[in-house]
Amino acid sequence: MAVAMVVGAISVLATAVNLLSLIVAAVRIRPPRGLRQAPEGAPPVSIVRPVCGIERFSEETLRAGFELDYPGYELIFCVARGNDPIIPLVRKMMNAYPTVRSQLIVGDEPISQNPKLNNCVRGWDAARHDWIVLADSNVLMPKDYIQRLQASWRPDTGLVCSTPAGSRPEGFWAEVECAFLNSLQARWQYTGEALGLGFAQGKSMLWRRDVLEREGGIRALNAEIAEDAAATKLVRSAGLHVHLVDAPFEQPLGARTAAEVWSRQVRWARLRRVTFPLFFAPEVSSGAMVPLATAAFAAYATGHSVGLALLAVALCWYGPEIALARSKGWPMSWRTPFAFVARDLLLVPMWAYAWVAEDIVWRGNAMSIRTKGSAEVPADGGAL
Repeated sequence: MAVAMVVGAISVLATAVNLLSLIVAAVRIRPPRGLRQAPEGAPPVSIVRPVCGIERFSEETLRAGFELDYPGYELIFCVARGNDPIIPLVRKMMNAYPTVRSQLIVGDEPISQNPKLNNCVRGWDAARHDWIVLADSNVLMPKDYIQRLQASWRPDTGLVCSTPAGSRPEGFWAEVECAFLNSLQARWQYTGEALGLGFAQGKSMLWRRDVLEREGGIRALNAEIAEDAAATKLVRSAGLHVHLVDAPFEQPLGARTAAEVWSRQVRWARLRRVTFPLFFAPEVSSGAMVPLATAAFAAYATGHSVGLALLAVALCWYGPEIALARSKGWPMSWRTPFAFVARDLLLVPMWAYAWVAEDIVWRGNAMSIRTKGSAEVPADGGAL
């Protein structure tokens, strides 16, 4: 009986923490209402975008960067190889928008084993302005992209970021990807920020040049195998905080396969495991499987209905999550509840695999992710 009570308490505690995180996210994430106007005397901004390869939405996401409603900004595209198929598309966009200051830099600077960081170094050095955004190529920038980043900058800020909000899923596994990105990962990132534990997200990062330069500049982001993990630690060491935009920026997904979802999520889990092991350890209980299992055991051991226990926990987990996704305008369909369940079923083996795995697969290539000093990361200079 005592064991059953302890196990049942685990289920109750995990469910309570989950509900609290949903409440925090519901309050903290505020979808924009209307276009933010740039303030009078808004400072000029440099946007550095590492690019690599052609993806389904590449033309749309690149074009959006040229159509920002901001009085003074420049676009700097960085590509590692001169034969990359993205180059003609970038040049096409640059020619189509001659009034937007832009340039393409070909060739990276191998300062690390992180090709995305290597691809950004020359762009950072070429940036003309004191405010610099590092933005992945698959981020769909709204017209007030810069204003929304700037709006989250406070006196104690060292970095402003945005998590990716998965959108336009095509098929069940793309909806599972949305379930990972939106109402799970974004929700917990906003909860962490609310607790003073903001984590950087490499999709969109707004820096003030002097903040990063005081800590060693962009090359200091080589301190970890992932540049956003290094950014988080660097900002904290400076006594500053990572803050998030009021609402995540969109990342169109299109179609996804089960293998693609597994590969991407395992890669990110492994990176979190290597860079922040103490925070990664409890991630196994961020999905519903642990509280469902503990509730079922407690109900069985105490002679109560296992079915009712499972139903009660499932309703407490997925009902509020569906409400959060609906209230924030994230993709929803009749498949959404099943996507949530599939995501949570995957969370447990992903979490376990992240503790023991070194070799994972990226775009058909085997690679290893280990602690700093022995890491191999994807040979991709664009979005990771």
